[in-house]
Amino acid sequence: MRLYHTGFSEIRVPDLHHGRKNADFGQGFYTSPDLSFCRRWARERKGQNTYLNTYELETEGLNILLFERTAEWFDFIYGNRSSLPVNSEEYDVITGPVANDTIYDTFGIITSGLLSREDALKLLMIGPVYIQTVIRTEKASSHLHWLKAEILTPDDIASYRSTVALEEKEYQKLFSDELSRI
Repeated sequence: MRLYHTGFSEIRVPDLHHGRKNADFGQGFYTSPDLSFCRRWARERKGQNTYLNTYELETEGLNILLFERTAEWFDFIYGNRSSLPVNSEEYDVITGPVANDTIYDTFGIITSGLLSREDALKLLMIGPVYIQTVIRTEKASSHLHWLKAEILTPDDIASYRSTVALEEKEYQKLFSDELSRI
């Protein structure tokens, strides 16, 4: 499986304990099999290069959990982001959709009682699907092989961010339209 990660350094050996524990799929090294998504995810930081790291993951022998954008996916992410216990210790790798940036607002609306779980799930189903893959265990990390790193230019990043801005505008319209129907 080919995977990508953008950041401010070449990451030949990822640190599995660097990220947040309450991220979508828990703590680990987040990548994506979607090259165009990773390019759009790129950011700039003054005085630093932005790198697009490329990896190959040998999946044989790994316990992989694969999610689609379903109620099970929603519950798993809700549990992780709310620091609730989720049963995921047995998985080396988890792959599935990225929760859109409105998920925090959606969870807040659910817990406040203004939106049912079913309606919240409808809101989270709109818009494009971007896939993320998290490397969660040392075993999985040993199966991840760094291939190369490419420096993204400021012009490239500006172009990618322009695409993201258009996607976000379209998504906000879809979100607003769906929310008005609920």
